Amino acid sequence: MSEQPDPFDEIVDAETDRDPDLAVIEAGSRTLRAQAGVPQGDAAPARPADPEVDKALRAVEQELAGRWGETKLEPSVARIAALMDVLGEPQRAYPSIHITGTNGKTSTARMIEALLSAFELRTGRYTSPHVQSITERISLDGAPIDAERFIETYEDIKPYVEMVDQSQEFRLSFFEVLTGMAYAAFADAPVDVAVVEVGMGGSWDATNVIDASVAVITPIDLDHTDRLGSTPGEIAAEKAGVIKEGATVILAQQPVDAAQVMLKKAVEVDATVAREGMEFGLVSREVAVGGQQLTLRGLGGEYDEIFLPLYGAHQARNAAVALAAVEAFFGVGAEQTGGLDADTVRKAFAAVSSPGRLEVVRRSPTVVLDAAHNPAGARASAEAVTEAFGFSRLIGVVGASGEKDVRGLLEAFEPIFAEVVVTQNSSHRAMDVDTLAGVAVEIFGDDRVVVEPRLDEALEAAITLAEEEAEYAGAGVLVTGSVITVGEARLLLKRG
Repeated sequence: MSEQPDPFDEIVDAETDRDPDLAVIEAGSRTLRAQAGVPQGDAAPARPADPEVDKALRAVEQELAGRWGETKLEPSVARIAALMDVLGEPQRAYPSIHITGTNGKTSTARMIEALLSAFELRTGRYTSPHVQSITERISLDGAPIDAERFIETYEDIKPYVEMVDQSQEFRLSFFEVLTGMAYAAFADAPVDVAVVEVGMGGSWDATNVIDASVAVITPIDLDHTDRLGSTPGEIAAEKAGVIKEGATVILAQQPVDAAQVMLKKAVEVDATVAREGMEFGLVSREVAVGGQQLTLRGLGGEYDEIFLPLYGAHQARNAAVALAAVEAFFGVGAEQTGGLDADTVRKAFAAVSSPGRLEVVRRSPTVVLDAAHNPAGARASAEAVTEAFGFSRLIGVVGASGEKDVRGLLEAFEPIFAEVVVTQNSSHRAMDVDTLAGVAVEIFGDDRVVVEPRLDEALEAAITLAEEEAEYAGAGVLVTGSVITVGEARLLLKRG
């Protein structure tokens, strides 16, 4: 069989392309850490403090990374299904909520998790890629599993992984093994419900061995077009694979062709559909200190006075989707009449966090991290930054992956960036900084573009630009373009 481009490469590279020691990042971080006035609280863990645990975790990471590059995989769930079989089908030990879409999946998953936890259910959450630590991928009760448990889970399933490797034409991929670890950890906990984000697509995604009672489709736009399709409708056809027989589909607002595909699939499998703007939605929102105040219409009624500590209209819409998903899980609108307890809903939303999504990590000047990596995400982030922060002068720091629509991303940010510092993260998939600079100059003009190959120096340059003149007292810095860039910037600015 001929080798094919691996459909999991974007997800895998977010983990395995990083320099294991991040020597450059660590070295450059000392100055930045000393400067930073860091907000308290960190939902993304750093390396383990115990040197032996850290050594063991690095060994596991290296074994997982070794799976990428040895073979190329064809889109299939055969390998992960085989692993689930020898593990005793752990993914069937609990009900699941399955989330796909182009943008907003991780934030929506975190909101769903917070709501379920507030209603005293034990949760498992699987999201990708990570911002800072690989252990973020697998969460129990709203927190990433600790390094020791991550290592134990890997060692527990390793013999079964090797057994499946020997029986298949291709070895299990990095992402497939991580998915198996998540499902096994959830069964072992045990959890009451799993909240699962696809890695890419839907039908052939490794997560798609679950039969979720609720399928969530966040907004679909153009991304991974070489693998999923060149139109929203084509991409939707692949993502519709998460819709299972008899499920409830929570459908965010979509392009017309994508919505048509989803509705057709729902009819084919006798699934119930709840549509944003029809059966549920955002009623109103107001900017508030540290976030926004919302009124949401759910499947069972209206919920007012909801404080969401995240920025942007896109996060408000994600909140509406998350609420409807949890209502559907509890049977609201079907078996159950009336909505959920409003005070519990308010408590849950007020506790939500989403690292790397318009996250403030420094003050004076304010430095914001956002993992937007495609034009649709960049447009939403640009709108949210303008609304929530009102910077008098905003400096961008952009490091992107080479296969992304970088021109579209930069064009989305151009109206809000006074200047842009282009840089390069540690991934071998990162766009060469000189190539990125060439695109940036075409969009911003030569006098608005600064080139700094090292991320630590790019951050220092951007902070200096924001601070250099008193008239720019309201200046800020936005770091964006890639999850890897944001994760490494977060390490520089928040650790220590």
